[in-house]
Amino acid sequence: MRNAPDSFVRRVRKILDELSSTERQLADFLLEFPGELAGYAGNELANLAQVSPSTVSRFVRRLGYENYEDARRHVRREQESGSPLFQSGVAAAKRGALVATHFQQSQANLASTFDRLSDAMMLDIVKAMTDAPQVLIFGSRSSQAFAVYLRWQIIQVLPRVTVIPGPGETTAEHVAGLTERDCVIVFGTRRQTRQMDAVLAAAVKLRARIVYISDQTSPDYKAATWSIQCDCRGPGSLDNHVAVMALCDLLSTMVIEASGSAGRKRLTMIEAIHEDTEEL
Repeated sequence: MRNAPDSFVRRVRKILDELSSTERQLADFLLEFPGELAGYAGNELANLAQVSPSTVSRFVRRLGYENYEDARRHVRREQESGSPLFQSGVAAAKRGALVATHFQQSQANLASTFDRLSDAMMLDIVKAMTDAPQVLIFGSRSSQAFAVYLRWQIIQVLPRVTVIPGPGETTAEHVAGLTERDCVIVFGTRRQTRQMDAVLAAAVKLRARIVYISDQTSPDYKAATWSIQCDCRGPGSLDNHVAVMALCDLLSTMVIEASGSAGRKRLTMIEAIHEDTEEL
C-alpha cells in the first residue's frame, strides 16, 4: 500500500530550515494562509507575500511541484477535502459557521500535535523535570502565559520551579547557575523576543536539558534535548493555542503522577497550610 503524499503544509514545514530569507517570508505567509495559493495567480501571491514572482516559482519547485499550477491543484484538492486549515474564517462567519470552524480547527490542531508525541518521549521529559535540582521556564509575550500556567501546576509537587525572568530581573541572573542536571523549558511560539535566543544559548553552553516548545511555523531548535512543535493555526487572524495548553496539561498531570511520595507529601503540606491560613 502506497503512503499518501505529504500535504502542502507538511511540505512547507519540512524545508523551513533550508530556506533563504525571502523564501522564508513566503513560507511564513503560506503557513498562515495556505488556502490563498488556490485563489491567486503566481504574481498576485507574490504581491500579497511581498516577494518576487521568481521566488514563488522557485519555492513551489523546492516543494516538489512541477510548477505553480501543480501546487494550486494540490491545495484545491485539500480545500475540497474539507480540511479546516484551508478554510477562511471570514467565509465561515458569512456562512454562520464560525463556532463550528473554530471547533474543527482546535480538533485538527490537537490531533496533529499529539500524533507527533510518544509515551517514551514524554516520560523522558517528565523524568528530566522531576530529577532536576531546578526547573526554569521561559516564555515571552503570549508565551509567558503558558510558562506561568505550567509553573502554577507543577510547583504543587516540584519546589524549585521558576518562570524567568521575574519583574526587574534579567535572564542571566537565572541561567548563570545552570548545571547539566537542570531542566530548561522554553516556550517559543511566535513571535519571540531576543531573550529567548539568549536563554537557549546559555542552556546549551551549560549543558542543561532543554525542552523547546514551538509552533508549526517555527523550525526545530536542533540543540534542544527535546523539541515539540504544536499546531497553532487559527481559522481567523489569531493563532489557536489549544494544543499548547493541552500539552501543558499533559506535562503537569504526568509530573504530578511521577513525583511519587515526595510530591504527595509536598501537596499534602500545601493543602494543610491552605486550611490553616484559610487562604482559599
